[in-house]
Amino acid sequence: MKLGVNVDHVATVREARGVADPDPVEAARICIDAGCNSIVCHLREDRRHIKDDDLWRLREVVGTCLNLEMAIAKDIVEIACKARPDQATLVPEKRAELTTEGGLDVVKHAGKIAGVIRRFNEKKIRTSLFIDPSRAQIVASKKAGASIVELHTGEYANARTGPARLKELDKIRKAAEYAISKGLEVNAGHGLNYANVRDVAAIKGINELNIGHSIIARAVIVGMRQAVEEMIGLIR
Repeated sequence: MKLGVNVDHVATVREARGVADPDPVEAARICIDAGCNSIVCHLREDRRHIKDDDLWRLREVVGTCLNLEMAIAKDIVEIACKARPDQATLVPEKRAELTTEGGLDVVKHAGKIAGVIRRFNEKKIRTSLFIDPSRAQIVASKKAGASIVELHTGEYANARTGPARLKELDKIRKAAEYAISKGLEVNAGHGLNYANVRDVAAIKGINELNIGHSIIARAVIVGMRQAVEEMIGLIR
């Protein structure tokens, strides 16, 4: 199972002071050297952390896989077509949210999403859809032309009791199996940390886990390289 590291919150710390450090691009270099398989960044419409310049610089230095998380907003789609990340992950986005609150409603927005996927196919950008672990969303994702789905693990991560957590874990497991049966590549992420990642990592068929906040938080204490290496060790 692969690990994608989201470097957004390196930029969040930078933006807290409006200075140049810490640099998410330098963090990405360290993550790659430590063994991660891809770098994830979210170019939000309000540019609250990652900026356009960060994306261009990441495109220059990331030789593994650059995964751009993004809304289906027209201007962001245009930037993605110019930057040409290896992968684009379409996510829902609200200005007031602290972090992405749920999966993309592909059933509701199928036509618009399919149009974005067609554009990305022309640019040879693989498209992943960040969705809740739901059969309806998986079917809609396949029909829209996506090659990858990323299952939202937030409900699992936020579950407050053992039975609730097991219930959410079972949803993820069944959704992964169903998506694979439909010919989709399956990734997962959101809210995963050093205490809860093992059970998700044990689900057969999931290709990659995308993790950001917990790794950056750990890196504040032990350094970026060790934080990534520790997460890779848990996943393995």
